[in-house]
Amino acid sequence: MIQKPIRLRDFVEDRDGWIYAVSTYDNREKVGCLLRYVPDTEGERVNPEGTRFRKLDFSDAFDLISREKPEYLDVVHRIPRCDIRKVYKPEEEIGAIAVREPRIRKLIDLFRLPDCTIGCTGSFLCGLENVHSDIDLVVYGKTWFRAQELLRSATLNGNLPPIDSGTWQKIYAKRNPELPFLEFLLHEKRKWNRGQIDSTYFDLLFTRSYEELNSLSLSKGEKLGGTTIEAVVTDASLANDSPAIYLVEHEEIARVLSFTHTYSGQALSGERIQAKGVCEQHGDERWLIVGTTREARGEFIRSLSLLEESQAGSG
Repeated sequence: MIQKPIRLRDFVEDRDGWIYAVSTYDNREKVGCLLRYVPDTEGERVNPEGTRFRKLDFSDAFDLISREKPEYLDVVHRIPRCDIRKVYKPEEEIGAIAVREPRIRKLIDLFRLPDCTIGCTGSFLCGLENVHSDIDLVVYGKTWFRAQELLRSATLNGNLPPIDSGTWQKIYAKRNPELPFLEFLLHEKRKWNRGQIDSTYFDLLFTRSYEELNSLSLSKGEKLGGTTIEAVVTDASLANDSPAIYLVEHEEIARVLSFTHTYSGQALSGERIQAKGVCEQHGDERWLIVGTTREARGEFIRSLSLLEESQAGSG
């Protein structure tokens, strides 16, 4: 049986039962991921087999890996393929998830996308959700843009409630971006990659289709220092990917990449942006990297075109 490639937003389980979220596309020799759950008899999460797990935040995950499995340490955790005993695939498990979770069943019925183009990732994928868990839907390839339009229509038509102000405040606090709240909200509301169903928040996440996996290498380049640019976006077709990629027209910078979900879908093709991050040399090109740290402090992308349009409309 031919195994499908491991890709972004899959989860994997190692020989010790530790569960990781896949965070890269380059997984041929070692799988790039982040540790999320470890077995713990005192853990608050329980899988369908009755095994208890503890959920780890970013820093705790790196601390544990550095102590127990330092051979996995890298920019992300890198697990040799031979150490993986199970792969969880969102598009394959969503049917079973929907059986036990009516809200996800409702979303599947709402979107009505072709089989294997939509999945559910995060805690639901591993069977480790609790009553407070958000829903992380993932849609593959160009079908994502169809789902985005369906989410927009369903919300504007009243089939889904709009995200309430309290939830927006929680999202802003969680992301803690450099942008002021009203500017953050202006960008977020036009993305149509978030929603609510039965008072539960959900994300609509993009992942490349299997046919699109032969992708640009994203190895680290030579750091040239921090900089702020203004540029025109010439191609935003991968602006919702991870990392988000914006091709730009600029005298020095060829691409702006965001490694934080905060700035995915932040600008459209043809818009003028301001971006602050770290410049890297990649072959003959220079890229501006936004999200060089977990918190992306001092780094951002904003659409100047969107801001000017908003100001003109309110004037």
